[in-house]
Amino acid sequence: MNVLQQGNALKTLMTAMATILGGIGVMQSVQAATWSDTSIGWRYGSQFAEPYKNDSDDSRTDITKQIFNLTYASGDKYGSNFFNVDLLQSDDEPNSTQSNDKGTQEAYVVIRRYLDAGAITKTNLSVPGYIRGAGLTLGLDWNTKNDSYGSKKRMWVVGPTIQFDVPGFLDFSVLALFESNDPSSDTPRFGYSSGRYTYDTHAAAQFTWGIPIGKTPLSFEGYALWIDSKGKNESGGDTKAETHIDARVMYDLSPVIGLKGSKLRAGAGYEYWKNKFGNDTDGFAGKGATASTPMVRVDYHF
Repeated sequence: MNVLQQGNALKTLMTAMATILGGIGVMQSVQAATWSDTSIGWRYGSQFAEPYKNDSDDSRTDITKQIFNLTYASGDKYGSNFFNVDLLQSDDEPNSTQSNDKGTQEAYVVIRRYLDAGAITKTNLSVPGYIRGAGLTLGLDWNTKNDSYGSKKRMWVVGPTIQFDVPGFLDFSVLALFESNDPSSDTPRFGYSSGRYTYDTHAAAQFTWGIPIGKTPLSFEGYALWIDSKGKNESGGDTKAETHIDARVMYDLSPVIGLKGSKLRAGAGYEYWKNKFGNDTDGFAGKGATASTPMVRVDYHF
């Protein structure tokens, strides 16, 4: 990705973020939030992996990443909003022909809106001790990355969600995914089709959770996601089903350091991602298509 392409990607990202944040502002002005949480975070791991990035002995190449994130979540009388942007800095080279000690950079945005069916229809859908509510989840994933593939992912999601009646929260969603990408034209060796490529509509099942551990300052958080194969890829090859789990235990340090009205947390996490982005670990993408990554994490809630 040349300087002009990087500038265009950054401009697109800034425009998208401005639109997203403006939309959140509109939602909040139309329907006052009953709760909200804004946080910044950092996580670090040295055993990330990427498809097609493998060592000479066919083992995956371990990649070190630092990930900085901004997260906003809120609730209103009709549901909840979620926005997260990850800014990822990797130590891997941007492509296979150029050495660059600055590594690669990526931005990944996730937006979700949950509409509570009970609140909208004024019907009590809860089952005490089992179900807290049910509704519809809609959203968008958006990314850009300056490696040799040059991902420009766009993915719309929609599907039903059940909220279980537990301390904290535990949600289960079945989603339809409408994904496309417009990878860089700088990599003709892979035979990419020109222009934006749309995959087959495919399904996903997802658990998300945030559960306090008893009366301790600890919480268990994360998500587990299964994504069905999405048909042929840009090169005409078959894609594979993905399994993606990201779980963490976080400790609230605020009482220890005397913070009031905010929250500083630290903890450890683990990510497992098999057949990342639909690439076959046992095929041409190699072992780099499956990651098994311990991490350290810190976040600060305003």
